[in-house]
Amino acid sequence: MRAQADIDALIRKIASLPQDWHGSGTVNAVTLRAIGRHAATLDPAGHSIETGSGRTTLLFSHLFANHLVFAVDDADSIGAVRRSDLFNAATVSFIEGPTQLTMPRYDFPKSIQLALIDGPHGYPFPDLEYWHLYPRIAENGLLMVDDILIPSVRRMFDVIRADDMFELLKVVDSNLAIFRRTSAPLIDPCSDSWWLQGYNRKHYAQTIKPRLKERAVDAVAKLVPGGLKQVLPARVKSWIWKRRSA
Repeated sequence: MRAQADIDALIRKIASLPQDWHGSGTVNAVTLRAIGRHAATLDPAGHSIETGSGRTTLLFSHLFANHLVFAVDDADSIGAVRRSDLFNAATVSFIEGPTQLTMPRYDFPKSIQLALIDGPHGYPFPDLEYWHLYPRIAENGLLMVDDILIPSVRRMFDVIRADDMFELLKVVDSNLAIFRRTSAPLIDPCSDSWWLQGYNRKHYAQTIKPRLKERAVDAVAKLVPGGLKQVLPARVKSWIWKRRSA
């Protein structure tokens, strides 16, 4: 990995590329610097992944020894990277094609230091990318989500922000969210577990949990013989009713 001064110089060169360097959007200098600063806290020998290709690919090619790019060559977004003098091709592998098709077939590394989600933005495609990536992000690794101003991406951002698995470190330029993977237990990607997610916690506590408690009390009451119910002290009956109503 290069020294920080070299990375800063690289970022200035990447940021100075023309707006039409490729036709699939752009990332400004503020965002590139934030990515560079946060990535510098991670193991450069580890794995990083991004969906989408462009200026960030040039940067990541110098930050990590093993960088994967899942993207389509939309508006020359891959071709421009490959032709650039700023690209370190030795560290990057491209998996070309729609991420909806390529990611389910890919044998991912077990541990990822950094993941950037910046592929297709229409619902539910960012969510699909997140599903493939989040179980593999190492503790203290980083998850970055770009274009959170787009409503479909913003909804995913809100879900992740409320989750115990991730801590929101920073929102850059109102558009790039940077999360850190915490030590919270992994939510099994093949489970339901909606009640464990912070985004759903209030609904569960206010709506579902009281119903479960009511059903449990009802089930216990049904096990008590009718004759015994008649002789139960009033205070016991009152306790059962209060538990049912709590």
